[in-house]
Amino acid sequence: MKNRRNRTVSVLLTLMLVLSLFASCGKVAEQEVPDSVATGEETTAVSRMEVKEKEEIVSGECPDDGKMRPGLTSLEIADLMGGGINLGNTMEAVAGRASAGVGADPSIYETSWGQPVTTQAMLDGMKAAGFDTVRIPVGWTSGMRVEEKNYDIDEKFMARVTEIVNYARKAGMYVIINDHWDNGWWGMFGSDSEEVRNEAMKLYRSMWQQIAENFKGYSDHLIFESANEELGARFDENSIFCSDSETTALSTDEKFRLCNEVNQAFVETVRATGGNNSERFLLIAGYGTDINNTLDKRFILPEDTARDKLMISVHFYDPSQYCINDAVESWGSKTEYSNMNNALAKMKAFTDRGVAVVIGEYGVLMPEGNKIKDGAREYTANLLNNCDVYGFVPVLWDCNNLYDRRNACVVDPDMAKLYLNHSLGSQELVGSSYIDMAQKEMQTAYENATDPFVLGDDEAIAWLMYSSSDWSISYSVGDTYTPESKTAGVVPTDVYVTGAGEYTVGLDFTGTAAGYADSVVFSAVGIDNGEKLFPGCLMTIKEIVINGKKYEYNKLPYCTSDDMNCTRINLYNEWISKMSEVVDIRTPMGRTTYASPTILDPATLGHVESIYVTFRLTVK
Repeated sequence: MKNRRNRTVSVLLTLMLVLSLFASCGKVAEQEVPDSVATGEETTAVSRMEVKEKEEIVSGECPDDGKMRPGLTSLEIADLMGGGINLGNTMEAVAGRASAGVGADPSIYETSWGQPVTTQAMLDGMKAAGFDTVRIPVGWTSGMRVEEKNYDIDEKFMARVTEIVNYARKAGMYVIINDHWDNGWWGMFGSDSEEVRNEAMKLYRSMWQQIAENFKGYSDHLIFESANEELGARFDENSIFCSDSETTALSTDEKFRLCNEVNQAFVETVRATGGNNSERFLLIAGYGTDINNTLDKRFILPEDTARDKLMISVHFYDPSQYCINDAVESWGSKTEYSNMNNALAKMKAFTDRGVAVVIGEYGVLMPEGNKIKDGAREYTANLLNNCDVYGFVPVLWDCNNLYDRRNACVVDPDMAKLYLNHSLGSQELVGSSYIDMAQKEMQTAYENATDPFVLGDDEAIAWLMYSSSDWSISYSVGDTYTPESKTAGVVPTDVYVTGAGEYTVGLDFTGTAAGYADSVVFSAVGIDNGEKLFPGCLMTIKEIVINGKKYEYNKLPYCTSDDMNCTRINLYNEWISKMSEVVDIRTPMGRTTYASPTILDPATLGHVESIYVTFRLTVK
């Protein structure tokens, strides 16, 4: 990708950086800056110095000057947005709606998920900590009487969102606002009722028409985002506005089509309001904000009357057992570095088309006690380096954990230094050389990483993937065998597969802190390299033994492959909503009518101290 970040060092930026160093809870964080400062070659892109001349904060009620920079492209504004942070669990918190009702003091909603009332000092602290962009998730239905088909947003709620946007603008930050999970109203799109489906689109268009009108005069430092993870992936999710009896399981093709329709409606609605919105940068939520699904050919970017003003949003929490849950306690093997690097590199497909990429959420969520997990610093550093190399905008998901809102600081000194070193101010000081530095750091980190297990190309190994219902217990979930990705205390029984025959795999959970796995949320038996070494093979379950007793089931397991390398049998995979969409189904005698991905019953499984599965492999 063409380097757009060659800049000259200025005294002004140096002073700004010095001021930003006060980010470590009252202590000045150390700043690592190479002795040599490369200024680099000037490009035709809008320079940060030119931009900063237009960023003077005006006095008065609205600190945004309303200026739009003609000709600025999405790739260029991504370069200026730096890294960001989410104001998580705040304006998208919806618990207050049920108790206080629509029209209540917005602070009731704002604090209903345990967050403090947002202040100017909090946003100032974010900026000083090295975050140049803030994403403000919003649950707009907290201000709507949806049950009455009244989609007018409560004035007080709109005013409070506006006030927080103004805090961020006064702090000198770029701002992203979206419609987040929002009481799960997105399930209306999957209703059996055409009337409800039409109301869903009416609600969506009305919502964005009001938001766009309210912020019509704001500068291009304010960006609208079409949705969150719900777009596409959760169209058939139940919510307070759409019950079990009203929703249907949409096919994946139907979800993709509807995802594209919603994104198109978003662009058309915002553009139709005119003013600055006719050229505003719009962040398009990818399908479920999942990288692979957003790269699927069924996902289509909306048409736009403005040129080069669209951006794409995806989230990155891989591996989820480590990032989101406590099932995996550490990160940092060569395999894990490689998986991250390869996944993020895929999004270059969008920047190559002139569409900027925003990683709208990422992070290693902190367990109870706000303790940094083993490998979290290395994980974050590698992700930020990837974003520097490819020009992506990383936006940390945080809910008053890593960034302490009450004290306006990053709680961990090493993480505080990391974010300052990746801030726009720091990058200005070293010029374009920071990209080379990022590439070298990525290479060094990978070379220094250890990988305790490497499967040979001519080897196959079988294992039992598992995640407990509370996500606290996990073992090697995914189509690649990664025995290091496990909860401490789990004892696996994995076996090399040499050909046709019977094999037993299993897991013993008695050595974990709990002493058991609480039921199941996902499980499968996999053979890594199974498709490569035994193409077209068939796995059939002979016996499942749980807690020393034979487990009885009445559904038909089937053999399949998702990646054309790992052969697997799903024991419990509720994410397969329609068997008709499974392309590859292999069963004894070729029967597919009763094939099921949910052999285990989580409702009756209870505490699993051990589970062993014996299967037969038949090779063609």
